[in-house]
Amino acid sequence: MNPSPVSGPLCTRDSLAADLRAAGAGPGRTLLVHSSLASLGWVAGGPVAVVRAFLDVLGPEGTLVVPTMTGDNSDPAEWGNPPVPEQWWPAIRDVIPAYDPRVSRSFGMGVIAETVRCWPGAVRSAHPQASFAALGPRAREVSDGHAPDSLFGESSPLARLEEAGAHVLLLGVGFDVCSCFHLAEYRVPHPLEDVSFAARTEAGRTWTTVRVPATDADDFPALGAAFEADRPAAVRHGMVGAAVTRLFPLAEAVAYAEQWLPAHRTTPHPHPA
Repeated sequence: MNPSPVSGPLCTRDSLAADLRAAGAGPGRTLLVHSSLASLGWVAGGPVAVVRAFLDVLGPEGTLVVPTMTGDNSDPAEWGNPPVPEQWWPAIRDVIPAYDPRVSRSFGMGVIAETVRCWPGAVRSAHPQASFAALGPRAREVSDGHAPDSLFGESSPLARLEEAGAHVLLLGVGFDVCSCFHLAEYRVPHPLEDVSFAARTEAGRTWTTVRVPATDADDFPALGAAFEADRPAAVRHGMVGAAVTRLFPLAEAVAYAEQWLPAHRTTPHPHPA
């Protein structure tokens, strides 16, 4: 039986760089990227070629930022995909490895983000569950000071990216994964929830619980669609390989979400891990 042929288009480091420039990515930008490698087509060189293309386009003055979150470092009582037996919960809480920014793999963030995390010189923020990794001259500025009780709030990389005038690039993915909307959730009235994870402290590994605003991405597609419709000049559409892209200023998206969420949302329903 002959294997199925690969599907295109054929993407190379150079073709991806050209497409990224046409989509609005340019030298010196600070860019938060949410991405899907599979959406691009057939990429010669895989995710390494994609990251090199981004670095070519952003140049030495630009900074590339990706989510490297570790949602699997969480309370097993909240797991639903799949759930685990209740009698296992205490043992799991006791043995989940503490977050280590050097070695903890990201969870569900995609292979491009994971490649950035492992890139020489990458700087990763310290949050045991909601980290971001960055490459470039603003990497440390973006990543430092990520507080345990501020997954997506004022002491998170999202707030630092807002201050830096960053743009968001959705590369072959939708607004459902647009993490900057979480910053708006932290700024509007919201119920609180407990979030638990294994962390390293001066006392060693500890199981830590913090109380934070509840987050819920279920309505992010509707929020993103409204943002595009109401702010058409803010969202630039393009193509990179076969992937549809959206590029927009992070601060403008957050400000819009701060107005939209109180008007359209009641109580959030956080996802199980």
